[in-house]
Amino acid sequence: MIDRYSRPQIRQLWSDERKFQIWLEIETLACEAMAELGQIPKEDAAEIRKKARFSIPEIAEIEKRTNHDVIAFLENVAESVGPAARWMHQGLTSSDILDTTLAVQLTEACGILAEDLSALRAVIATQARRFKTTPMIGRSHGIHAEPITFGLKLALMFDEFGRAEERLAQTKERVRVGKLSGAVGTHAHLDPAIERKVCERLGLKPANISTQIIQRDRHAEFGTTLALIASSIDRWATEFRHLQRTEVLEVEEFFAEGQKGSSAMPHKRNPITGERLSGLARVLRGNAIVGLENVALWHERDISHSSAERVVLPDSSILLDYMLTKLTELVEGLQVYPERMQENLELSKGLYFSQSILLALTRAGAERKSAYETVQRAAMKTWKGSDSFAQNAKREPEITARLSEAEIDALCSLDVHLRHVDATFRAVGLD
Repeated sequence: MIDRYSRPQIRQLWSDERKFQIWLEIETLACEAMAELGQIPKEDAAEIRKKARFSIPEIAEIEKRTNHDVIAFLENVAESVGPAARWMHQGLTSSDILDTTLAVQLTEACGILAEDLSALRAVIATQARRFKTTPMIGRSHGIHAEPITFGLKLALMFDEFGRAEERLAQTKERVRVGKLSGAVGTHAHLDPAIERKVCERLGLKPANISTQIIQRDRHAEFGTTLALIASSIDRWATEFRHLQRTEVLEVEEFFAEGQKGSSAMPHKRNPITGERLSGLARVLRGNAIVGLENVALWHERDISHSSAERVVLPDSSILLDYMLTKLTELVEGLQVYPERMQENLELSKGLYFSQSILLALTRAGAERKSAYETVQRAAMKTWKGSDSFAQNAKREPEITARLSEAEIDALCSLDVHLRHVDATFRAVGLD
């Protein structure tokens, strides 16, 4: 399912073909850097650049014998290069290749996910502006609170994914780190200048210091950043699912002609995309825990992290790409029902104006405790009766002693609640 919807770029990024391409480029760049420093013949470095090739089936066959993927790769490439291949992997260890390749892949993955986030925010922005002044009830504890607009709800979503963009950009800088420092990170057999040259040409920064590996707090941050973005996706998928409940039905996922909601009940129109996104967010949060467990390794390295990373890092980035794409489609196709929002606003007969009356009473000189009790009394009558809150407020002597009927009517107005919408939109960059 995920492969069908995720973008080809991010799937290709984690393919064996792309992995071996980067391996070969690192080895070739290292030889070219050594040649520039006069450490190996320039003609041999040129020969490597010209002739070096790999065959995935042949590498797999060699690995059956060696039980070592990097050695299998080097043997296969050497067959295409000839005698000049003796300079390949000089002073390097397998993790120099693996971790630097992983840095390239994670950096490129961050770039793709950043594009996804930008596309998502553009769609959210369009919908937020469209429904900027569409009133609806705000809810706390699932209960009617005070009025908002659907545009404000989407502006909140826009702002949240803006923070996701910031976090991803910061994480990209911390994973954009390579190393060619040898078996325990001391550069014993390879000049640090070669590490700097290779990393620069790959668009990476050399690690300030490393062991045999790049430290795994960087990769853990990548996983937790993706999990946090997934949790934001879950938060908004859950929001839209609640708003689609039959009793609420203020928004609804797009339901295509010919789509089916239930094998048993032909009437069903279910929020299946939102439910799918909530479920997949759990996978990303679980993968993030794997990354945290990988931080603690023995001394200058062990390989307990390696097998797990080969699963969770590709899976998490491919999965988040899919989730961001599906959420973008969900928001873009969202069916919004302003009339239903208005109906739900009217269900509580204006109870959401209670704070406006309370504050007006205190401003008029009433003691807060007695004002609260008076307003609550009018509210309880509204809950149990058929009259509006404004009507019941006008029957409370403690209220009418300080507020005229005209003042009560003015306070029981949506304008009180929505007067700062423009300022909020400007604050989040939606003006």
